[in-house]
Amino acid sequence: MPIDSLLGRDAETRRLVSMLGRARNGRGAALLVSGDPGIGKTALVSTLAADPPGMTTLKVVGFEAESTIPFAAIQRLTIPLQERLAALPDRQRLALAVATGRADGPPPDRFLVGLGLLGLLTATAAVAPVVCVIDEAQHLDAESLDALGLVARRIEAERIALLFAGRVDTGLAQRLVGVPELTLPGLPMDAAVRLLQLSAAGPIDPVAAAAIVDALSGNPLALVDLAVEVSARELSGRGLDGRPVPVGRRLEQHYLRRVGEVDGPAQAWLLLAASDAAAGLDLIGAAADRLGIDPDAGDRAESAGLVELAETVRFRHPLVRSAVYNAASGVDRRRVHRALAAAAVGLGLAEIEAWHAAHATLGTDPEVADRLEHAADLAARRGGFASRASVLTRAADLTPAGARRAERLIGAAEAALMVGAVQVAAGLVGRLDDNALDVVQRARVIVVRYGIALFVADPETLVNGTALLMQAADGFHGHDPLREQRTLLMAFESCVVADRLMVGVTTAELGERLAAGAEMTDGPTSVILRGLSALIRLPYDRAVPLARAAMAQIDRLPEREMMQLGTAITALTTFLADIAGRDAALDRCANAARNAGALQSFDTVLWLISLTQLTGGTVRRAVECVDEVRGVRRAMGYDSEQVVNPAVIAWTGGPREVVRQIGEGAGAGGFGGVTAVATWALAVRDLAEGHYRDAYRLLQPQIADPFLQVTPLQYSDFVEAAVRGGHEEEAARWVTEMGRRAAVNGSPWYRGVTLRSRALVAPNDEAEAHFRAAITALTDTGALIDLARAHLLYGEWLRRTRRRGDARHQLTSALELFERGGGEIFVGRVRAEIEATGARNVAAQERDPLALTAQELTIARRAAAGHTNAEIAGALFISPNTVDYHLRKVFGKLGISSRRQLADRLDHRDPGAPAGKL
Repeated sequence: MPIDSLLGRDAETRRLVSMLGRARNGRGAALLVSGDPGIGKTALVSTLAADPPGMTTLKVVGFEAESTIPFAAIQRLTIPLQERLAALPDRQRLALAVATGRADGPPPDRFLVGLGLLGLLTATAAVAPVVCVIDEAQHLDAESLDALGLVARRIEAERIALLFAGRVDTGLAQRLVGVPELTLPGLPMDAAVRLLQLSAAGPIDPVAAAAIVDALSGNPLALVDLAVEVSARELSGRGLDGRPVPVGRRLEQHYLRRVGEVDGPAQAWLLLAASDAAAGLDLIGAAADRLGIDPDAGDRAESAGLVELAETVRFRHPLVRSAVYNAASGVDRRRVHRALAAAAVGLGLAEIEAWHAAHATLGTDPEVADRLEHAADLAARRGGFASRASVLTRAADLTPAGARRAERLIGAAEAALMVGAVQVAAGLVGRLDDNALDVVQRARVIVVRYGIALFVADPETLVNGTALLMQAADGFHGHDPLREQRTLLMAFESCVVADRLMVGVTTAELGERLAAGAEMTDGPTSVILRGLSALIRLPYDRAVPLARAAMAQIDRLPEREMMQLGTAITALTTFLADIAGRDAALDRCANAARNAGALQSFDTVLWLISLTQLTGGTVRRAVECVDEVRGVRRAMGYDSEQVVNPAVIAWTGGPREVVRQIGEGAGAGGFGGVTAVATWALAVRDLAEGHYRDAYRLLQPQIADPFLQVTPLQYSDFVEAAVRGGHEEEAARWVTEMGRRAAVNGSPWYRGVTLRSRALVAPNDEAEAHFRAAITALTDTGALIDLARAHLLYGEWLRRTRRRGDARHQLTSALELFERGGGEIFVGRVRAEIEATGARNVAAQERDPLALTAQELTIARRAAAGHTNAEIAGALFISPNTVDYHLRKVFGKLGISSRRQLADRLDHRDPGAPAGKL
């Protein structure tokens, strides 16, 4: 169909033509074209993408029968791209091969498959621009849709256009969040009337034609088919006499009459095709042979204009398929599904066979349910957990009431939760009778319900979560020791989430249960549980060796296991005051999640890094991690604007009231840990601004009610607030405790902050030695903010002892470090102190006149560290061309032309930044 034949679609045509033009020029884009059946979605995208000059067209159609087969659409889409696979990194190539059933391997994350597809399309676009059409997208399997959604959100600088077409009100737009949507309305009146007149056998009264168009809401396919079905004279009469225009059921009856015009074998063949429109002609042919249907029947159906035959069958309109299928009796439909199932067995299509066998079954059928469960297991091996959930649910429906049915419902709920389908998971566990479950099944349900509560922020479950998970661990006890230990790790994580809001169990009881769980079996998890238990229950000097052993065990784990342990790593390294070990382990976790394409795990680890960098790190790194979280969430299709870290907001000068409200809101939702962090950050803000009594009032309740490994981090802040607020004796008591810990943990960083605090409570003749020792200890730790605070406090002390020149030197060092590390909230206090030494017009550290965006800075640092564009692309979930696009912008802003110059310039801009890290 030529483009000029798209009557009434001028604006839509211009938008798509412009989009294709941008793609040709390396500005990729995606678009979802949505609308009602027959509104012209397929006509619009297919016509414009049919043969665009100088572009390669790829097309895949979604089919309902494949909607539970993971990555089925990706498999079909990548068939013509196999020769480009060599261009992909090994892990992406393997992920695509496993997902599409061409290889065995670890189940890949759906987002890693998406990255592989992005790389494959990018390699193809290097030869010629690519336009990729995804029609009937609402019928795509969930895994393919998620992978394609990631591609659609990451083609900023590619010669790729991605066009989705699908029905409205199917949840498609929600699954493709971040992809612009074009909803097609009915044709304008003039175009619709013209289409009706052109399609009718004779002229139609203009007033009647307008009335018909209005009644059909300008739906073009309904207009064309109605014109064919009803004579021009009858149409004119109907439009003028006010009788209902034959739409809906009448149009379906029209298609049925057209089906009735073909012979019996062709009608039987159409029912086969309607029962599985995704089936290849081999499957339909084999099933037809089993039913004794003439092999040429499909050709006659095509000649009648009801279908188009290619590798699969495409019906003229969805109503044709539904008319054929719905008009058949239940007996005939089940007979056809049985034939398709048997044919699938012969062709080795286990998942297709199970799907048809299920549709051929009335009531329950344990044998078919078993085959569905096998198909669900196959889906899981390919990383298709959304499909596993769907197939296991159907298997449960076919399973008689009892333990086996409950087992399948629980398995489906667990799979649904893995991909974030929390409402599905909640619905599945809601179908269970808890009283009919065995002890292990009840424990699994508790774990699922806690996972749901985390997603939906259910405060009652979150504050009770540790007790509930300990109850679940008790259910696994004696039955499944590994699951018991994993659940105890979750219980510890739940305790950290709830913080002081935790109810139903004490931290001491949790510590005892972790210790008992560690003895259930040997292995890495046992060592980790002992370390976590020790930090809760044992005196510090006895706990440190066990915590170190736990971290050593974590460091030896394979990456895929390590990336799930971010909370444990943070807790153990915080307890040990090991900021170097913390940063290295969390970076390794992040790299593992990135390499696996596990974006949800990556999101979590980045969040932890953003928090930990505020202690013993730099605020700048924390901010960059928050920005990177935004990018990851955009890639997953989540709302990136909901990334709120109250501590980072406080440290970067955000409104105090906003920080307070976020903290209170988190506490109301059961996230007591966020409340505590917000309170601490506000106290630091008070210290930075010289409001020492306010800082003391915020910190004193937390010090008086200590929480695990978190509170000792606040001792140095509390000491400063207490000394400056007139509570010297109380401050001295906590300095003594800090010294005891520093002697045990051997941490240079903790020794430095301890000496800094000791200087504040020491007599004047001892203070200077402590300040100087603190600066020496902190200098090589990478803790720029803590080092800057040591210089600041030392400079303030020097000024008060009337050594203004020495004070100015220390304060100038503090100012430089604060600006390098992002500690701008302290800058006002430093400047005031410098001016009090007699200096005037203190200049800010020289900054680049053209600031880089967060993404540009991240890419620039990686490039400066020697990473290739491909390596940077893989790390940031973008394409190499997007990396190149941003680097060119960076070079232009900084006035440079090489990566060597970039490294020099970044060292000048931010010498304290860890350029080679995240």
